[in-house]
Amino acid sequence: MNLGVAFAPLLPAYVVWAAFGVAVAISILLLIVRSRGAPVRAMALALMVLALANPSLTREDRDPIPSVVAVIVDKSPSQGFGERNAQTEAARAALVERLKRIPGLEVRVAEAGQADGEHDGTRLFSALSSTLADVPPDRVAGAILITDGRVHDVPTDAAALGFAAPLHALITGHKDEIDRRVVLTQTPRFGIVGQSQTIGFRIEDQGAKVGAAEVTVRRDGEVLEKRVVTVHTDIKVNINIPHAGANIVEIEASALDGELTQVNNRAVINIDGVRDKLRVLLVSGEPHAGERTWRNLLKSDASVDLVHFTILRPPEKQDGTPINELSLIAFPTRELFQQKIAEFQLIIFDRYARQGVLPMVYFDNIARYVREGGAVLIAAGPDYASPTSIWRTPLDVILPAEPTGDVTETSFHARLTDPGMRHPVTRGLEGSQSEPPHWSHWFRLVNIKRTTGTNVMQGPDGKPLLVLAREGEGRVALLLSDHIWLWARGYEGGGPHLDLLRRLSHWLMKQPDLEEEALRLIVSGRDITVQRQSMADSVGDVTLTSPAGSTRTLNLRPVEPGLWRSQLTANELGLWRATDGKLTALANVGPANPREFAEVTSTTEVLHALTNATGGDSRRLADGNALNIPRVLPVRSSTTFKGEDWVGLKMRDVTVVRGIGVLPIFSGLIGLLLLIGSLAATWAREGR
Repeated sequence: MNLGVAFAPLLPAYVVWAAFGVAVAISILLLIVRSRGAPVRAMALALMVLALANPSLTREDRDPIPSVVAVIVDKSPSQGFGERNAQTEAARAALVERLKRIPGLEVRVAEAGQADGEHDGTRLFSALSSTLADVPPDRVAGAILITDGRVHDVPTDAAALGFAAPLHALITGHKDEIDRRVVLTQTPRFGIVGQSQTIGFRIEDQGAKVGAAEVTVRRDGEVLEKRVVTVHTDIKVNINIPHAGANIVEIEASALDGELTQVNNRAVINIDGVRDKLRVLLVSGEPHAGERTWRNLLKSDASVDLVHFTILRPPEKQDGTPINELSLIAFPTRELFQQKIAEFQLIIFDRYARQGVLPMVYFDNIARYVREGGAVLIAAGPDYASPTSIWRTPLDVILPAEPTGDVTETSFHARLTDPGMRHPVTRGLEGSQSEPPHWSHWFRLVNIKRTTGTNVMQGPDGKPLLVLAREGEGRVALLLSDHIWLWARGYEGGGPHLDLLRRLSHWLMKQPDLEEEALRLIVSGRDITVQRQSMADSVGDVTLTSPAGSTRTLNLRPVEPGLWRSQLTANELGLWRATDGKLTALANVGPANPREFAEVTSTTEVLHALTNATGGDSRRLADGNALNIPRVLPVRSSTTFKGEDWVGLKMRDVTVVRGIGVLPIFSGLIGLLLLIGSLAATWAREGR
């Protein structure tokens, strides 16, 4: 209970102070002239002024509020190394039990640092702020962290903590820990397909004196090279970028005897392969209604560098027109099909027939170009069935279908075949789910005798319409109708011409997303989707390997034709691997190289400056093989809260008001009696 005096003036404050000044002046004057009863009169004046100030006696009933201490327990993955988890739990149990013995202290325990795939590193101070968010700073007695010392959100100064109380860090682990890690010094994010990128790294050993390490460099799981390097020396290695999309490069160092973990012996770099320009050569045999469809498609793609020629005048045409009066551009056949043919990723022949423009030797060059990794697309019309068909060239050895010489002229809907429902070029085309397909009719189809490729679309009576084939390292596609322009023009509602032709051209140019046989790992947060694309009727189980090396077998479920999937939640950050014995896929969960595993040896240095600034301490729990948990003492007033075997908390004297009593002195009967008594005393003194 606290007693006090409060004032509630009956008049404005300046009036009360003026009255006080007048009373003081009169009292001094009475004392100077030695007036009879001067002290009594001065007392009466004082009581009158005090009555104007309206004093009251107050009484407050207060209850003490406990001080609060936060215990933050580090549960980050690095705490799983060695004996750290056991030390943490032992220290936690003993510490909480000792804290609860201190009267007037509220203990709050929170766990932090769990890997969530969203935050990189151990974030203990974020958890500390959340734990004390509803506690006023003058109630905080301090905070104790149980951690290995590798904390990644340490404030720059003690003021950023938000309270003026000691911070203590109890460090798990041992002083003489050994570990090896790979440190990346140069990590390019992008690379041009077909060119190389330089990656820089070095090997660092902590607590060991080994001078060399064996390093293995892999790309997409394939070993590129092995070498022995000197530790603590910067190394550079050139990596070729073979394909578009993710190129995952791993740099793995050999293990040290007795090291804490081998997780950080491997570093991962994800280099996105981008094509400088996709060079496409489009050769139109003659002007026709569908020519503009191909040109518009290829020109609309900013990544495509299109070279387009339309043969308007064959060389044998002789009409007497002088050469200098022709406005046509000569077809540079030698330059395109002999000197620079390897620079193109795709060659398209659109309704091309032999007109003596290309010598036969150039078709040999094209066939060799395909076998060495190039791509050819034949968009056929009646020309393919004619005696001048492009089939009747050296290209016949790579083309997947031989024409019969006949053309079917009838109305039909293009339909997907069973393989076409599974092939990534045609699977799920908009409108294909209904019967008949929700797209317009076509009216022409070139008949063929035999097919060596995969027929993914068919015309009337099941006749092949779109045939895809592989030849050597390259690919060939044969579209046996020239009426796809009806879809482009919106005839009868049109059809998915953009989607089909874009997928077709990108499959020919070996876009990874359109591979018929593929195993992929798709990561979203902590969720991993294992996806298998196949043209087969079934697929085998997939073995998934975690970053720590544990494996599990997944049985994939069919989700749509040609696709099988399985999902799981990752319990580890880092590089995951999947394989079905033939195909391999890699994907990274969380940061490519988590800060949590960059340095894993325990340390007191990271938190030392901050704890020392608050009067606290950063000390190890382990003393040899024994665990030395310090005593916790309540301290009322001090700037140092640590000793050789103890740590202190700043106890607060904070109370809360439960009730207030107010007794006005000059109101009611008491005030009346005081004023009348003072006047009576003055009168009595004057009357003597």
